[in-house]
Amino acid sequence: MSLSPELISYLESLPEPHILFDRGYRILAANAAYRRAFSPEGSALGRTCYAVSHRFEAPCDESGESCPLARARESGRRERVLHLHHTLHGEAYVDIELTPVRDASGAIAYYVEKMQPLGSVRASEGGERLIGRSEAFRSLMALISRVAPSDASVLLRGESGTGKGLVARAIHEGSNRASRPLVVVDCASLTESSFESELFGHERGAFTGASAARAGLVEAADGGTLFLDEVGDISLAMQIKLLRLLESGTWRRVGSTELRRADLRIVSATHRDLHSMIADGRFRQDLFFRLEVFPIHLPALRERREDIALLAEALLGRLAPRRALALSGDALARFAAYDFPGNVRELRNLLERAALLCDGARIELSHIDQAMESCRPWRAGGENPGAQEASPPAATTLAALELAALDEQLRRHHGSRAELARRLGISERSLYRKLRALRATQASDNGTPKESEPG
Repeated sequence: MSLSPELISYLESLPEPHILFDRGYRILAANAAYRRAFSPEGSALGRTCYAVSHRFEAPCDESGESCPLARARESGRRERVLHLHHTLHGEAYVDIELTPVRDASGAIAYYVEKMQPLGSVRASEGGERLIGRSEAFRSLMALISRVAPSDASVLLRGESGTGKGLVARAIHEGSNRASRPLVVVDCASLTESSFESELFGHERGAFTGASAARAGLVEAADGGTLFLDEVGDISLAMQIKLLRLLESGTWRRVGSTELRRADLRIVSATHRDLHSMIADGRFRQDLFFRLEVFPIHLPALRERREDIALLAEALLGRLAPRRALALSGDALARFAAYDFPGNVRELRNLLERAALLCDGARIELSHIDQAMESCRPWRAGGENPGAQEASPPAATTLAALELAALDEQLRRHHGSRAELARRLGISERSLYRKLRALRATQASDNGTPKESEPG
């Protein structure tokens, strides 16, 4: 069946990248937006979609990916998935929407696929972007791609240092408000007396020092997104005023009786347990329900260890762009076995210290050891820097910390030693050497003789 000129013209008129392919996955047409982003000079025509987008030799569902065509063939309706695609600028996460096209008899003849790249996300590149390939990261991206085009309020929950600010930016840039401002309110840094003025603005003479009228952050965000970072730190009195804004879209400047309106999308974030705060009377339940229309949990770095190497590479490129620094295998293995209580922020700090300690082009394990040494008392004591005084940690050296981390990995791992070595990013020989050291340490702690070292 030949393609009609009207169908080709329709595809070309669409601003987003679109392709049309047959039941055998063969690309029959690609519009200009697709060619600019994915395939110059129409080089995708005649090839299969999975070969062009993924470099696969078989369809996605036979290569470990979710295949929208297979799902549409089964359901007979439009399907949507998030895929990692090859583009002219490297790999990128792309929101896929596939629609079956039926012929006069009602049978599916073609499929039209619309692609929407997630602008603030990368699979492996640097810059101030979300980076990752792990399953936990991809699940996070799928939620972002779902909620970003809407106006729903989003509550980002996760530990400090997991990148909540970057996720908020990704949501904003994936929305219809991307051309309007993303305004950040750092709730943790504002006192109760300054919060209302910062958020809503004030009139001249409203309070001592208000020598001129001043617009607030709500006005600055009009038409765009207001990001309330660390929303759990807002006082109860200010929570009432924020609730009024969310319910009615209206507010008043401090010192004014004039009611103003704003068109806002609210994204908020916290590392606190808001449910416990509600139970304790420290957070309003009605405000919580306004904020948590679409909750997103951000995984800790220890929940996405597969991304550590990608993150380290990108962070080093940002921290020392002229040096082309790389991590040695042993240095990367140390990171892979470490739980990073400070998450990506802690990884960045360790890499910056190690880069300053390194004179060559490769950061070795010794540089990582030295970088970690400066924060060892804090890590050993947990979140409270003084905790170690009340309960001294059992592991008092970096070597002991590494062995303790390896012991924890062994308890969690149920596969082969070869699989564990691959997961840690080290050779099997290095793994066995570390296991011998672990057994020797445990034997010493138990008062039993050490095993003889094999030759």
